[in-house]
Amino acid sequence: MGQDGQDGAAGQGRPTEAQRRYLARGLEEPGGKLPLFDRDGREIPHKTIETCIAHGWAEPWFANPLKPDWMVCRLTQAGYQVLGREPGERRAAPPGRRGPGDC
Repeated sequence: MGQDGQDGAAGQGRPTEAQRRYLARGLEEPGGKLPLFDRDGREIPHKTIETCIAHGWAEPWFANPLKPDWMVCRLTQAGYQVLGREPGERRAAPPGRRGPGDC
């Protein structure tokens, strides 16, 4: 499979590993906002984003006036469902890390 996550996604109704990593990042952000960059600081491949939009798992959210070529997206209901979650469902904080509102 290519790093863009394209292989194996078409027609299967399930995201590839690369697409799943991208979509899962929306679970950690308010409103399901999806990242422009991966955890290593590399730009998310446009093909990954476009494929997720084409499957209905992500949708464009708003235009970035500073970088019009960057597509700011968020998870859709279908995106949450393909990850086995519901919008607003909280993930448990990883060990050693506090969740929002923890004292």
